[in-house]
This record gives sequence, structure tokens and C-alpha cells, in this order.
Amino acid sequence: MKEIRDSDLNPGLYIVATPIGNLSDLSHRAVEILGKADLIAVEDSRVTGKLLHHLGIKRPMLPYHDHNADQIRPRLLAEMADKAVALVSDAGTPLISDPGYKLVRDARGAGHAVTTIPGPCAAIAALTLAGLPTDRFLFAGFLPAKAKAREETIAELGGVRATLIFYESGHRLAATLAALAAILGGRDAVVAREISKAFEETVTGTLNTLAARYAKAPPKGEIVVVVAPPIDGEPPAVGQDDADTLLRTALEHLSVAKAATEVARTTGLPRRELYARALILKESD
Repeated sequence: MKEIRDSDLNPGLYIVATPIGNLSDLSHRAVEILGKADLIAVEDSRVTGKLLHHLGIKRPMLPYHDHNADQIRPRLLAEMADKAVALVSDAGTPLISDPGYKLVRDARGAGHAVTTIPGPCAAIAALTLAGLPTDRFLFAGFLPAKAKAREETIAELGGVRATLIFYESGHRLAATLAALAAILGGRDAVVAREISKAFEETVTGTLNTLAARYAKAPPKGEIVVVVAPPIDGEPPAVGQDDADTLLRTALEHLSVAKAATEVARTTGLPRRELYARALILKESD
């Protein structure tokens, strides 16, 4: 990385992690970069504006999010030629479940310097709180909102020999935990909420107990769900009803044979038994 001059920053892209809760988590280096950047690309100018106001910083901001990224990216790349452009998200580390990787890719492709200013990340913070294996983990972001797509995704991830990390919202948490419990069985899990904020809460238990806890009491705030890996690498426990659901979903776009193969791959269940069951479901529907 090029040395930062006292008067200004070298041109290029600066990826700046911001607090996920407690403002004291913002690093001195991040404050320096935000205070000297020629332009700050933000997810929401209202959110970042509050942070800058707290820091006593006034810098130009330009919204950059999923809905305008393709239109705004060329301008940001042009600015990087002779200016320092900082990229922030509403909270945490940019690019983690937020737009930005294409900007980094294209900045490098254009020959611009790219520097990261590391800091808070809700996924990593929750992993450190969970007390679950950390030697191998998979961050899966938000699960799909629709039930069938959510079940398919969980079944696909269920055999991965790693701790799983998901982001979730309060009003969807109960449905997500119920689906995880139905497909992955009684694995140990953690619901971490409002990390580094005043009402931070970490609740541990099996997926079944957590699903029951939140079934009628959806929590508020930002939530991370952490799920233990399968024991000794064994495939997840999938009941007959869950297998039937996965088969019915697969049969909507695949033949009986291919549906059985797909569900066997994602669940670890015997393909021969799934094929026989798929034939029955096909005839009954």
C-alpha cells in the first residue's frame, strides 16, 4: 500500500469498515480516511450522514447501492483516477452482503489502487460469540424469502462440513429457524442479536429449542444465526416429510430420476429410496 500523505490521500479506492453498533468500534485509521476522502460512496446517505456528523466530518457523498450500481460505477471509477474514493456500507464491512465487489474488480482492472481499512463485521462477530467450531465456516448471507427456495438452499448447505452463518430479520427469524430445524435436525445453534449495541443478546440452544423460543415472539434488531456443522461430517437428519417437500420442489422442473439424484446429493439419503418415493409423489399429484 502507498504511504498516506499528511495533507491528503493517494488516489484510488478505500474500503472502509464502519461500526455495526457501538461507534467506539470505528478505528482511528477509518476516521482519518473518511475525513480526507475526496468522495464517499455510501449505501444510504442518511445513515452515513449521521456517522459523519458524529465525527464532525463533512465530505461529499454519492449513493451507491444495488439499484443504481451499474449507472454510478463508471463515475466512481473516473473519480479514482485522481481522487481518493471511500466506500462504506450502512454498517460493518462493505461487500459483506452488500454491493461492491464489482467496483473493486473494475477498479483493479482500471489500474487503480485498492486499499481496505478492516473493522467490524457482524458475521465474524457472531461467530466469535457462538462457541461453535471456527476452523471452517461458511457465510451464506440471507436465506431466500420464499419457503421452497429457502428449503432447497438449506438442504444444499446442510452437508457442508463447516459452521454456517446467516443474516436474518426479526419478522423472518421464526420461519428460518423452523426450516433449519426441520432439515438439519437438532444441531447446536446461536441467535446473536444487536451485536455491540445496548441490547445485545446471544441465545444458544438446539435449532429445535430456538425455533420454539422465537415461534411466537419475533425479536427486533439485526440478527445473525450461527449453526454448528454436521457431527463427524455425517449428512443432516432429514425426515420423510422434509424429503417429500424437497422431492416435490425438484419434480416441478426435473424428471423423477434427476429429482431423486438431486435430493440424494443435497441430503445424503439413498437415491434408490428417493426414486421410489418420487414415483409415488409423481402419481399422486
